[in-house]
Amino acid sequence: MLEIAPSILAADFANLGENIEIVEKAGIKYLHIDVMDGRFVPSISFGMPLITSIRKKSKMIFDVHLMIEEPERYIGEFVKCGADIITVHAESCKHLDRVIAQIHETGCKAAVALNPATSLSVLEYVLDQLDMVLIMSVNPGFGGQKYIPYSTEKIKTLKSMITKKGLSTLIEVDGGVNASNAREVMEAGCDIAVMGSAIFGGDILENYRKVQKVL
Repeated sequence: MLEIAPSILAADFANLGENIEIVEKAGIKYLHIDVMDGRFVPSISFGMPLITSIRKKSKMIFDVHLMIEEPERYIGEFVKCGADIITVHAESCKHLDRVIAQIHETGCKAAVALNPATSLSVLEYVLDQLDMVLIMSVNPGFGGQKYIPYSTEKIKTLKSMITKKGLSTLIEVDGGVNASNAREVMEAGCDIAVMGSAIFGGDILENYRKVQKVL
């Protein structure tokens, strides 16, 4: 079954704690936390103080997605804040192998994200070191974008790579996933789908039920 990771980027920040409590009580395991620095992507989102504050209120798996330059500078800090999974972008790491090792040394799970135009070939020598790969199905930096169709084939190819190597690496997909295409990404090989406005836009529980119905 496809796991859903609601992205708090789309939550109501005036009622963030309440929004998180709703999805947690609904049985959702993952919470996706997008950290943007205004350099790797145009937007600036939030950082360590917010993660620390919501960690005190939630037992969900904190899936921290670092859309930042030189993420290795902050790995230890994000772990201290309560990250369970840290995702770095291949495009932002000069020494990707070293950063993956750095994450694992903290006891945290390590994931690598790939932008839409980035080839899966960058994972060839590090795939067996990863707990998860995040396929960006939109260009990162802004919520509410439409799913890029060729992402489906990319997910299938990645799934084949993982299977051939006999690995248990999870595949996460982020960008434009909603009730209309959730089954498509799941059948392609996705294990965890990040959803922003598809969950937090309006009635949270009703939105989640709509997604569950199609899976």
